[in-house]
Amino acid sequence: MSFRTEQLKAAQQALQAGQFAEGLVLAEALLGEDAGNGEALYMAAVACRYLKRYEHAVMHLRNLHSAMPEYGRAWQEEGHLALARGDDRAALAAFSQATRFNSALVASWREQARLAEQFGKSEDAKAAQAQLNRLGKLPRELLAVTNHFHEGRLLRAEEICRHYLRQNPKDVEGMRLLARIGVELGVLDDAEFLLESAVTFEPDNIQLRLDLIDVLRRKQKFERACEKAEALYERDPDNPLFQSRLAIESMQAGEYERAFKLFDKVLEQLPRDHSTLTSKGHALKTMGQQDEAVASYRAAFAARPDHGDAYYALANLKTYRFTNEEIAAMRVQAARPDLAFMDRVHIAFALGKALEDRGEYEEAFRHYEEGNALKRAQTRYSADGMSEELARQQEFCTAELFDKHKGVGHDAADPIFILGLPRAGSTLLEQILASHSQIDGTLELPDILALAHKLRGRKAGAPLYPANLHELTGDDFAKFGQHFIKNTRVHRQGAPFFIDKMPNNFRHIGLIHLILPNARIIDARRAPLDCCFSGFKQLFAQGQEFTYGLTEIGRYYADYIELMDHWDRVLPGKVLRVQHEDVLDDLEGQTQRMLEFLEVPFEEACLEFHKTDRAVRTASSEQVRQPINRKGQGAWKPFEPWLGELRTVLGELA
Repeated sequence: MSFRTEQLKAAQQALQAGQFAEGLVLAEALLGEDAGNGEALYMAAVACRYLKRYEHAVMHLRNLHSAMPEYGRAWQEEGHLALARGDDRAALAAFSQATRFNSALVASWREQARLAEQFGKSEDAKAAQAQLNRLGKLPRELLAVTNHFHEGRLLRAEEICRHYLRQNPKDVEGMRLLARIGVELGVLDDAEFLLESAVTFEPDNIQLRLDLIDVLRRKQKFERACEKAEALYERDPDNPLFQSRLAIESMQAGEYERAFKLFDKVLEQLPRDHSTLTSKGHALKTMGQQDEAVASYRAAFAARPDHGDAYYALANLKTYRFTNEEIAAMRVQAARPDLAFMDRVHIAFALGKALEDRGEYEEAFRHYEEGNALKRAQTRYSADGMSEELARQQEFCTAELFDKHKGVGHDAADPIFILGLPRAGSTLLEQILASHSQIDGTLELPDILALAHKLRGRKAGAPLYPANLHELTGDDFAKFGQHFIKNTRVHRQGAPFFIDKMPNNFRHIGLIHLILPNARIIDARRAPLDCCFSGFKQLFAQGQEFTYGLTEIGRYYADYIELMDHWDRVLPGKVLRVQHEDVLDDLEGQTQRMLEFLEVPFEEACLEFHKTDRAVRTASSEQVRQPINRKGQGAWKPFEPWLGELRTVLGELA
């Protein structure tokens, strides 16, 4: 046990014994070494409350919210502090926020039920009491699992949950919790199996069915997700929840007309439902119906003025310009102390884009920085951890490994992998190539990342992958390649070749080569400052945690360059590098170069990619529906006074 861990434990024991002054001394000593230590901040806040040092408690909680914005116990302590200071309304708001982030906080539900009743909110009181009753019936092991899960201790949550399920193998709530942990860890196969099994035990459990649909969508099994959503809809066709879920799954499965009809059915019953208006906007955007998408997004925040998702969706069109009134409305929401966490994040990024478009660069940067800081605190991304992960690829994916396994894998030549960093121009390359009659554009497919995660395993806390590639057999690699081709067939429209545009696949080029030696790989590369700053300005739907800080994204770019140089050394000629700036300078020449690499004939349609009618689901969807242009080139230059941190990390690359 480290000295810091011992000190934390001693502080906790002092608080439990009612020795609050001693506990505070220990907690503040830790904060002297690490000002952002969440556990020490929490204990210092609790100690200060008991010692009636309320202003100090407020300060510690403010720092704790900054370090861990979604930490439910911090908001629960905020509620206890408000009660101690006699502010019952603030306490109710804080306890409500606490349960939004951690549904297993018994004290917060209890106080919510009491305070809601006190303020005449009988329905809210009943709902809180119902949650309290549900938690009261939950086995203590599963209550602990829920707490660990919400507080980010996934491996501990998994350990307790697995132990509990060995004793209670048919407990559906335990299975559901383990599946949720699996989703967070990226082990989607296990999550799907658990939920499928749980549904057979409790076929009428709606939450299990909804969770299963979510996992199937994450696995991009869109048709199966749609079938499951259809089964729910058939139970009660007038239920807006089931209508909305089927609409979303229909959209993912490419059945857009049906999706729009279902969205409209929901809106007939709930015309101001902000979530449905936003989802419909996303569907319209995907289909290239920008004016209709804009109208739907605007209706969403007209219905709920703090709905940050709709504001950010407009910003994410890249081509939309906010009105003065919309900017003023966002500023009003951003100034609210009670604005929900993700609404604050969405509005920060949206304001950044709105003010950038108006040339107000300093304030724009301040909002981008705020949004990134919030996301960075939420994700707790480790640049050191990522550097170590990419270094392991260089250590174990050697020329000797590829010589040893020469000729293994599945011989399919269908896949074309476009990879690199997000915002590097990969969507443009995909749109150019998907305009060819012999090439299907698909999605950012998760299959390679899922296989890498499956191989990762752990031994004494250390990952087994990629070292274990040396131990696998030719049959193993062939089987993995066959599974990739089989599992991705659902996304294809029948062309001989298809594109997987998952950018993070660059981390696993060695694995791709071993399982699919005939696959083609294109590295979409963009000038460092353009690429990094574009990523910093982008709020991603999921993943890409390395983008939420200038140091983090700069280090990631440098690590990416180093790893790609390694792949060039150990797999010479395997990867075609396409520089975004070269495509802007010479579209025809670079298109011809890519098609020659893929060994398909030139087609004029590739040069008119913006006319290709296909659903595009990435942040660049509107940009690739326009002819080639240089709007994004040099976009970092007006922000140069604030990019010193990025330049320093990039070093010579900048």
